[in-house]
Amino acid sequence: MADMEIQSNKMSITEETQVTRKECGKRGRKPGRKTSTEKLDMKAKLERSRQSARECRARKKLRYQYLEELVADREKAVVALRTELERVVNSME
Repeated sequence: MADMEIQSNKMSITEETQVTRKECGKRGRKPGRKTSTEKLDMKAKLERSRQSARECRARKKLRYQYLEELVADREKAVVALRTELERVVNSME
């Protein structure tokens, strides 16, 4: 019996919350209602975001430079090995 009462209480609570949610209308913040501190916080947040984006682009640039150097070194190694292979094949003939 107690379980049935608990379930019915839970159902009534969920029904009440569903009704209040439907009555509220739109979700989220209302535009244009920011205080001066919220505006300052938003400006600081935007500046941090811009700084983070700059740092990310710098890291990305360094990573690409490193990879390009790595590819160039490997290509040089391939060329050196091919010339050595040709030399060895020619010496065997």
